[in-house]
Amino acid sequence: MKSLFLLVGMVLILEGIPYVALPESMRDWLRKLSEMKAEHLRMVGLFSMSIGLLICWFVQRSGYF
Repeated sequence: MKSLFLLVGMVLILEGIPYVALPESMRDWLRKLSEMKAEHLRMVGLFSMSIGLLICWFVQRSGYF
């Protein structure tokens, strides 16, 4: 359970960095995202989830980490 909370905390830190470092650029980027079609957003989400799954699988199966 401790690892889960650490993971959530790290995700929130990483998600917050662009808003602190480049708030105006993030506002523009979010505006562009809101104008994208739902199908494109789904494809980007599916791609991101797939990459995340591959990274998790690789880390679990490899002896590198």
